[in-house]
Amino acid sequence: MRSGDLSAIDVPGIEAEALRDLSRGRDDAMQDLKRRRRRLPSFLLRHDVRSEGRATWNPAPPHWLSAVVCPTPPQQIVFQESVRAVSERQERLQRVERERHQTVKGWRLSPVVEAIQVLRGMELTGAVIVLAKLGDLTRFDRPRQLMSDLGLTPSESSSGARRHHGGITRAGNSRARRALGDKAWASRYPAKVSRHLQLRLETLPTEVQPIGWRAPVRLCRRYRQLTAHGKPVTQVVVAIAREMAAFAWASARLVPLAS
Repeated sequence: MRSGDLSAIDVPGIEAEALRDLSRGRDDAMQDLKRRRRRLPSFLLRHDVRSEGRATWNPAPPHWLSAVVCPTPPQQIVFQESVRAVSERQERLQRVERERHQTVKGWRLSPVVEAIQVLRGMELTGAVIVLAKLGDLTRFDRPRQLMSDLGLTPSESSSGARRHHGGITRAGNSRARRALGDKAWASRYPAKVSRHLQLRLETLPTEVQPIGWRAPVRLCRRYRQLTAHGKPVTQVVVAIAREMAAFAWASARLVPLAS
């Protein structure tokens, strides 16, 4: 410690731990809902009951499901219980999301949560996951330190004069790294600021607003450059996620924390 060889770590507070648990609870509710949604169409296909429209879960399928009649009463009971199970999982997910939204409002990092949503593809869920796992991003002096903490930097295997760079180190929190990777896929589309993002930018400090345009332009151009050079799509997404972390770090430094 005297020689400076040890790296400081961020110990999460009670609020951060609460948001972590809410994020885990939302993931559990979402996975449970997906499982129930898959079981219901499988049950209907076994009895050759098919939807005439698209197999999505918009408001149309529930109206179609209400008209389904199974061949026998026991099968109808199983069908109705499956529909009720899907509805219960949807309500559970909505309750967890409402509680998370209310908890974020009182969090001291709530301004940063809003600020990093200027990145294209980054919404409330991803922002809360990243900040609940990493804490205050301004504790990193440089964005490369944040990238290293996320495990998004290339690994190195050196021996003497030989140096070899491999895949990413995968150090740090996997859920935060996965959240950035999921949002990085949005950069494959042409850069633009949607109406929804524009309304969000208007509520942020003027220092943060330019990042809402610079980030998608830079990331979209980077995505196309790497794919044009023949890089695998998975490697390109990792590179975009690494740069998204740098933009998130820059956004966090431009907003004051809540007291």
